[in-house]
Amino acid sequence: MTQESFRQRRCVACEGLSSPMGEEEVRRHLESFPGWQLDPTGKKISKSYRFPNFVAAFEFLKQVADIAELEQHHPDLHLERYRHVVIDLWTHAIGGLSENDWIVAAKIDQILDGSGR
Repeated sequence: MTQESFRQRRCVACEGLSSPMGEEEVRRHLESFPGWQLDPTGKKISKSYRFPNFVAAFEFLKQVADIAELEQHHPDLHLERYRHVVIDLWTHAIGGLSENDWIVAAKIDQILDGSGR
């Protein structure tokens, strides 16, 4: 599935999900998500961004927060050293990755046209 196909979808309630995606499916999705990394446990994906200044980093975080609220699927957001942003995505309710994480990742990438920084 491509990023574009995930962008067209909406997140589903996490309480209705039963188990996380398998490793093979996760690795297949990662191929379509440049810059996203699987953590060593295989339960989260993360992406790092660098911005020219604090205001630009914070504006990006605000846009991510708007997506998270719209989708009702909330990533862990980290602002470090005033202009470095790290986003961690995983579905807390199932202790691993679900389609919701890929939907939100695709929509986050769209903010910067998938380029990251």
